[in-house]
Amino acid sequence: MTPEHHYSVDVEWLGNRGTGTSHYRDYGRQGLLTAAGKHDIEVSADKTFHGDRDRWNPEELLLAALAECHMLSFLHVAVLHGLVVTAYTDAATGTLVQQGDGGRFTSAELHPVVTLAVAEGAASPSEEEFAALHREAAEKCFIANSVNFPVGHSPRLVVA
Repeated sequence: MTPEHHYSVDVEWLGNRGTGTSHYRDYGRQGLLTAAGKHDIEVSADKTFHGDRDRWNPEELLLAALAECHMLSFLHVAVLHGLVVTAYTDAATGTLVQQGDGGRFTSAELHPVVTLAVAEGAASPSEEEFAALHREAAEKCFIANSVNFPVGHSPRLVVA
């Protein structure tokens, strides 16, 4: 039997300015994302789509999910290969193409910078080995495996 995991979040629209969705510009795009036991996240549409630039938008949340999933998968892969990661950052980017009233992500690119502690006299992974570790992490990432667009990786290794 294949294990299943179930997740739930609640979304509440906060943008009713008194007339609901009576006209495209008459309502706000603000909302609140909640989950039991977690901090609330204030969300909105992207500024381009009449949203609030000070709140997270769905496009940023998708990109954040991809970056975090890859990070967690990479940390797991590092342990499996006996590597000690001491720092990890990522400046992820994504491209969304509008098509009429809709649109879709066409790609995402992760830019992880991984710092490894390498014992004196020990070899750090080669560039090819480091790229292979990221490919292994990508194969393990649930979120990347769930999207229908390519998720690329441009990792950089820093040896402490």
